[in-house]
Amino acid sequence: MFEKLSAVEDRYAEIGEKLTDPSVISDNALYRTLMKEYKTLTPLVETYRDYRKAAADREEARSLLEEGGLDRDFREMVEEELHAAGEREQAAAEALRILLLPKDPNDERNVIMEIRGGAGGEEAALFARSLLRMYSMYAERCRWKVEVLSLNETELGGVKEVSFSVAGEGAYSKLKFESGVHRVQRVPETETQGRIHTSTVTVAVLPEAEEVEVEIAPEDLKIDVFRASGAGGQHVNKTESAIRMTHLPTGIVVECQDERSQFKNREKALKILRSRVYEQKQREADEKLASQRRSQVGTGDRSERIRTYNYPQSRVTDHRIGLTLYKLDAILDGDLDELIDALRTAEQTEKLQAQQEGF
Repeated sequence: MFEKLSAVEDRYAEIGEKLTDPSVISDNALYRTLMKEYKTLTPLVETYRDYRKAAADREEARSLLEEGGLDRDFREMVEEELHAAGEREQAAAEALRILLLPKDPNDERNVIMEIRGGAGGEEAALFARSLLRMYSMYAERCRWKVEVLSLNETELGGVKEVSFSVAGEGAYSKLKFESGVHRVQRVPETETQGRIHTSTVTVAVLPEAEEVEVEIAPEDLKIDVFRASGAGGQHVNKTESAIRMTHLPTGIVVECQDERSQFKNREKALKILRSRVYEQKQREADEKLASQRRSQVGTGDRSERIRTYNYPQSRVTDHRIGLTLYKLDAILDGDLDELIDALRTAEQTEKLQAQQEGF
């Protein structure tokens, strides 16, 4: 496992020197590229150094004990150091195994999230609004930037569907686990007999694609312009500024009517479309690698029920890893760290098992 770590450390030192070179500092693009690589390598190199230090301390303590001639108190101290250094070495080795696991190439990307009300009508739309708020508050905690790209509301303040971008470091690495069907169990305000209703909302998390990665030719697009309308069909715009964009090769359709400007709606629709095309291409590539194990945290399929939010019991259950937390209000206020950390750990465990079994 550690064969290439010495070369990685050499590369790390090389980049560190280059980052102090005035010619590199003056080249903005090169400096950013090197800084990104340096930042990526830092935890790996630091952990490798911890591992080597612990191994050296353990070896020194072992040598002292083998030489003998130590008084009782010093011998006890050396034995304690041998044990402590061994534990540090083992912990660092385990951390290195995790750091050396294959990375999801999309982990550092920004994302586009899409939330749609499913079964349950208005109640599902109201919960979709709650999820939009939850993710927005989580993004705020992570110091990420959220921009609503397309929003279709109901008359009662619910959300039929919404698309929004989340920009920030490691956004996809954390939010990718949110793809799937979210189920809510609660008593609607309109329910007079106190019966619990079950509704569903689907969430899709798409890695944001760069223009250079997904080239969409103008002739592959069919663009319809129409008048934007509000909740319940009320016209809120007298000009035809809303955009319906159809990607002819894939059949993917995107609508955007949030902005008064046709140009801005077109720009946002293209951003969403590019990410959907990128996701579809990726999904097709993944299906070709069907021999690989699927992660136990789920396939990310939107039809897969991943989580239940039970209001009467203040309970949130993630069905992929069997985790139940009794802090519904905190989670809906954006406190998702415990859930996401558990899902990331489960993914790492699955990868480690696959690595050990030779997959």
